[in-house]
Amino acid sequence: MTIKQKLCLLAGASLIAFTTSAFADSTVRVTIAEYSKGTGPYFEEAAKAFETANPDTKIQIEVVPWDNLQQKLTTDISAGANADLSIIGTRWLLDYVKEGIVAPLDEHITPDFRARFIDTFLSPSVMNGKVYGLPIAASARAMYYNKDIFAKAGIDTPPATWTDLKTAAEKIKALGGETYGFGLQGKEIETDVYFYYGMWSNGGEIVKDGKSGLDSQAAIDTAKLYKSFIDEGLTQPGVTSYAREDVQNLFKQGKVATVITAPFLSNQIKAEAPDLKYGVAPIPAGPTGDKGTYGVTDSIVLFENSKNKEAAWKFLDFLFTTEQRTKFDKVEGFLPVNAEESKDPFFADNADLKVFTSLLPNARFAPVIPGWEDIAQTTSNAIQKIYLGEGEPEATLKEAAAKINETLK
Repeated sequence: MTIKQKLCLLAGASLIAFTTSAFADSTVRVTIAEYSKGTGPYFEEAAKAFETANPDTKIQIEVVPWDNLQQKLTTDISAGANADLSIIGTRWLLDYVKEGIVAPLDEHITPDFRARFIDTFLSPSVMNGKVYGLPIAASARAMYYNKDIFAKAGIDTPPATWTDLKTAAEKIKALGGETYGFGLQGKEIETDVYFYYGMWSNGGEIVKDGKSGLDSQAAIDTAKLYKSFIDEGLTQPGVTSYAREDVQNLFKQGKVATVITAPFLSNQIKAEAPDLKYGVAPIPAGPTGDKGTYGVTDSIVLFENSKNKEAAWKFLDFLFTTEQRTKFDKVEGFLPVNAEESKDPFFADNADLKVFTSLLPNARFAPVIPGWEDIAQTTSNAIQKIYLGEGEPEATLKEAAAKINETLK
C-alpha cells in the first residue's frame, strides 16, 4: 500500500479520531527521526532548556529510527495518537497536506522569523503559498575522494567529469588488490538518487512535462555508464548488497577511492578514521558540462489535530533560533538552514562544507508530486535489475518509465 493510499484511509479516521489526549494540555509531544547517536541527546537537552525558560510547558521527546518513522507516523495518525510535532521527509509533505494532516504555519510566522532561513531550504515546504513545515535537516551531495589512493595511481586532481572518473577508476584497478575506484550504492534508501547524479550530469530530468525522464537518452546513457563500471570491475563487487552506510564504510576503510554522499560523512571520518586523507569535490559533470547535486531537506511539521498548537509553535520557534540550529547542525553535520548560523566559523571556515554550499545553486530536490515514494521505488527496482544484469538498460528503463507515467496521471 502506498503512502498516499495509507493516508487516504487514515484521513477519515484522523478527522474523527482526535481522541481525548492522555497528555496534559501543557505537554508538547515531539516525534524525532534519529539521524545519529547525537540526535536524542541534542533534543533532550533542547527540551530541558526550553522547559527552564517556559516552566508551564513540558516537552516530551520520542526518538524513532528513520527506517521505522513512516510506518510509525501512519499508525499513530490513523489512531489519532500522533504527537503534536514530528520530523518527516519533506517528500512526504504533499500527501500530508492534501489529506489535511498537517497545519499551515503562516499565522505564526513573522517577517523576522522567515528572514532567519536560507530560501533554498525553506521553499520545498511551501505549498499553495503556505508554509507547512520548517527545514529541520538539510544537506546536499558531493564526491569524496581518497588522496592516498589517488596519489598511488598517479592521479593529481579529483575527476571533473564522469569520463575522468572512469579513467581514474581504471588506474586504481591497475594497482591490483581489492581497492576499487568508484563506490556505488545499489541497496535501499537513495539507490535511485545515486542514479540521478549521472542522469542529471547527462542533461536528464526525473520528471519533465509531467512524464518520467527514465526513458530519456540521458537516463539510458547513465545506466550504461554505471553498468560499465560494474562489469569492468571498477566498483566494489555486488553493488546491490551495499546501502549508503555500507559504501561510506568502504570509503572510511580505504576500500573504495570515491563515494558520492552527504556532508555528515566528514564528521564520521573525523571520529572513525581520523588518519584518512580525503578531499571533497563536486559531482562529476557530463559531456556537455551539465551537473547537479541532490538537495535534501527534512521538515518538522505541526499536526492539524494538535491540541497544543501555541505551545508547540513556541518550541518550534526556540528550535530555530540561531543558537539551537548551530548546536544541532554541528552535532549532525548538516548544512546550515539559518542565514546567521552559516556565518559561524565552524561552517564558514570549513573546507568540506564550502564545497557542498558551493553546489547549492545546482541543487535538485525530489519533485513535489503525488506518489513520489512509489516513483522512487520503481526507479530503484529498475536500477537494481540493470545492475544485476537481469535487464537491458534501455528496455528496463522504458518499462519503468511507463509504470511511472501511470502514477503521474
